[in-house]
Amino acid sequence: GQHFEFALARMVTVMVIACPHALGLAIPLVVAVSTAMAAQHGLLIRDRSAFERARQLQAVVFDKTGTLTEGRFGVTDVVVLGGYAEDQVVRLAAALESQSEHPIAAGIVAYAKAKDIGFEPPKEFKAIPGKGAQAVVNGRNVKVVSPGYLKEHGLDVSDERIAALASQGKTVIYLLVDEKPAGAVALADIIRAESREALARLKGMGVQVMMLTGDSEAVARWVAQEMGLDDYFAEVLPGQKAEKIKEVKARGLRVAMVGDGVNDAPALVEADVGIAI
Repeated sequence: GQHFEFALARMVTVMVIACPHALGLAIPLVVAVSTAMAAQHGLLIRDRSAFERARQLQAVVFDKTGTLTEGRFGVTDVVVLGGYAEDQVVRLAAALESQSEHPIAAGIVAYAKAKDIGFEPPKEFKAIPGKGAQAVVNGRNVKVVSPGYLKEHGLDVSDERIAALASQGKTVIYLLVDEKPAGAVALADIIRAESREALARLKGMGVQVMMLTGDSEAVARWVAQEMGLDDYFAEVLPGQKAEKIKEVKARGLRVAMVGDGVNDAPALVEADVGIAI
């Protein structure tokens, strides 16, 4: 028994003498190395204690526009009407829109280019103020117009497919050829490809993923379904974002907020961990 006590005393003595020194070096070294590695990957850590808390996160709330999405219009769906083919609808719409500087026009032109659908410049291009544009393409009178224009001209395009797209909060524009509906194009703020991967990885780690947006309920619901979010908050004014973070914290969750460092500053500060993009 005596030998054991003697050995234990010596062991404890060695630990007491050796350990504080090692700990004193180990922690700052690990922090310095991990911060440097993060910086090499474009992640700048301002508050190291927040970085440490990040491993205990239970929920991450993302701002939508420009964070989960690209913040620009892109084509999500093309609906064909009146016996046209999808390529024809895209070709005619892109030809007309190639002369416009509107964000929706840019989205349609980008979609045609991505699909390798060639188009020629239109003739006699004219904007229809607040309603769309018209021109002559391949000798045919082509218009790209808003739903309001159809109503004004008594053109009925009741189609379940189009109604479903509108209910998702997408922007729907119509292609008319010689005053007859030839198709509809739905556009929305494009979801970043890497957002899906990031969310899937967070969910795989058992972290809840949520979204905050000033957009309408319909848009938010579509994005939430599309990305498999656990929860979302729609129609949130910039000043209310921090309140929503408080609500999530009140559910007893450790929360990170990911957003724009300028607009979302109060919400980033309210969260347990704030991540500015």
